[in-house]
Order: sequence, then C-alpha cells, then structure tokens
Amino acid sequence: MLLLSFFAFNGYAQENLNFGKQKEIISPEVHENGTVTFRLKAPAARKVEVQGDFQPAGSNSAGTDRMVLNADSVWTFTTKVLPSELYSYSFIVDGLKIRDPNNVYLIRDVASVVNVFLVGKGIADLYKVTDVPHGTVSKRWYNSDGLKMSRRLTVYTPPGYESTKENYPVLYLLHGVGGDEEAWMQLGRASQILDNLIATKKVKPMIVVITNGHTINSAAPGESSKGMYKPVMMTPDVFNGDMEQYFPEIIKFTESNYRIKKDKANRAIAGLSMGGFHSLYISANYPNTFAYVGLFSPAILPPSNNQQPIYQQLDKKLSIQAKNGFKLYWIAIGKKDFLFKNVETYRKKLDTIPLKYDYVESEGGHTWSNWRAYLTEFLPLLFN
Repeated sequence: MLLLSFFAFNGYAQENLNFGKQKEIISPEVHENGTVTFRLKAPAARKVEVQGDFQPAGSNSAGTDRMVLNADSVWTFTTKVLPSELYSYSFIVDGLKIRDPNNVYLIRDVASVVNVFLVGKGIADLYKVTDVPHGTVSKRWYNSDGLKMSRRLTVYTPPGYESTKENYPVLYLLHGVGGDEEAWMQLGRASQILDNLIATKKVKPMIVVITNGHTINSAAPGESSKGMYKPVMMTPDVFNGDMEQYFPEIIKFTESNYRIKKDKANRAIAGLSMGGFHSLYISANYPNTFAYVGLFSPAILPPSNNQQPIYQQLDKKLSIQAKNGFKLYWIAIGKKDFLFKNVETYRKKLDTIPLKYDYVESEGGHTWSNWRAYLTEFLPLLFN
C-alpha cells in the first residue's frame, strides 16, 4: 500500500508539474546573424516599447522602438544587426518602465536596474565567462584612519595566485561618479576581461584593486551599515580631495595583505570619468609612485574645493612627475564625449610642460562600451 501510494503521488506530482504548461517565451533571443528579438507577453497593454543602448543617438527621438502585438498576445521587436557588445535595455509598457521578466540577467547602474545581453563574435567575446583558468574576486575591508571608517575594496587575484608564492604587479582601478567598488566588475566585466586576456598571454598576471571613490560611503549601496538607502550619483564628496589625500592607505593595505611587487615599476593606476580625475591627481600628488597611468574619459573639471592642497599647483606637480619618469601615461576619450574639449585643453597643458602621453580617440561618448574597450587596450600595455 505504501509503495502504491508513493507511485501514485509521484505520478500525480509529475503530471502536476506539466499541468497548464505554456509555450516558453525567449527574450532576448540573440540570433546567429547578430540581430536580437525581444518578447513580452502583455495582453492588456496598449503600447509596448523597448529602450536600450543599442539604439543609435536620436533614434525615434526618445531612444525607443515600438514592439508589435502578435496573435498570441506576445509583443515582439527584432533589431537590425548589432555590433559585438554588452547591451542593456528595458521595456516601457503604457509609459511604465519595467524589466524583462524572461531575462534574469540584471545590472545596477547608480539607482537603476537594467537587463543585459551579449552579442558575440567580436570584442564582447572578452566579456564572456569562457573555459579558461579563473582569477578570484574578493571583497576586502580595510581601515581608513583618515576617513575614520572601515571601507570595502574589490580585489582580483589572477589564476594560480593561491597555489604559488609569486609576487605580482598591481593595478588600482577607479570607477566613475555613479559607481562604487562593484562597478568595474558588474558593468565593466573586468574579471572576465582579465581572465580571457591572461589566458591568451596578452596580459601579464596582475592583482587589480577596485576602490570605492565615494569617501562618505564605506561600501556599495546596501553593503554597509547605512542600510538599504536609494543610491544617488552626486554625493557631497565628489572632487573634495579626500579620495586623493587618503589613497596611500589603500596602497599600504594592499601591499600588507597581498604578494605585491612593491616598487613603482609594478604599480599602475587608471580610472574612468571621476576615476580618471582621481587617477590624474593621485599620480600627480604622489609623482614617484606609479609607472603607468590611465585616464579613461577623465572628468577634468574644476574641483569642488580648489583650496585643498591636493588640487593646487598642478602644473608644477605634473612637471615633477614628468621629470621623475614613467613608462606610460595613457589618455582615451570618445569623439562625442561631453568632456572631449576638457581633455583637449588638458592635453595642451601636457604638451606645454612637456609630459609625454599616448592618446586614443574612439567613436561614441561617455559610455561603458568605451570604458570596457579602453580596459582591453590598456591592460596589455602594463608591466612589460
């Protein structure tokens, strides 16, 4: 009787799992030819649109594309052929922006959450998790005496770090005004890029330390004792000098806790936007610390507190940095970036000093598609 009951229940359970089974909705569907189809079942909706960073600037003025309602109550839209890239998107249903319920892959950018997908056969293949040896990504807390708080870092150690006694060079990688210590890993796909480039021996194994540049926050939103507050882009600490002033604490922590080659030739610093601004001033104020400097779309703007010693006499500091010598000072920006003219003015300053630099000018603007690409170009230049 017990056996009969078990088989009866098991059969019912299996039937119940299939009861009312509906046709699976795949969205987004990335096709072999590089087009992408989005689908959303919304039978009561009157208007459904898809909004994503794959639309060219000015597309439909609102940056959206209308989806079409099919007979099965599923709204669909298929893109033109898209270049290889990591893309983000949302749906807009009768004016309300929502996530794609059929896509579990989400990324937070400041206070917004968007769905993402990859189109391969190009640069985005570096953004994929592939079958290669993987580095370790850890969250580490360090004590900042200057800021009087414990703060969190993201640290990437290369494949094999745990099983060897080797010492490694280090890259300090800084985020933009809307980011935190998670941004380069989530939006920037930094660990995937590093794994893939190290595996092909295009990049030397290195440790990468990703900081939190908002000095009033100890960690990313929801990851500290401040609780689950709504993130904002422009915090009061932006360009106030604290990040630059107390950066040596981060170097000290890293070199005390990891097997680091503790000399200038094996230190690099780079950042995007606000992080580029920080990298500029940190490397200028500690002019014999970094052999490699990378400024990705740097936010070369007037500091919020010009009276801070850290921001004064920049020309003199850059001159000292130039005389001390370095291996690479690398600047990259998109032609449509709103900071393009600022960077152009800064380059003229460097020409006058003179401070030798490498310059890369790309298409596009102030976007993660550029910053990911810059990282893939910058990393192979380090520690050679």
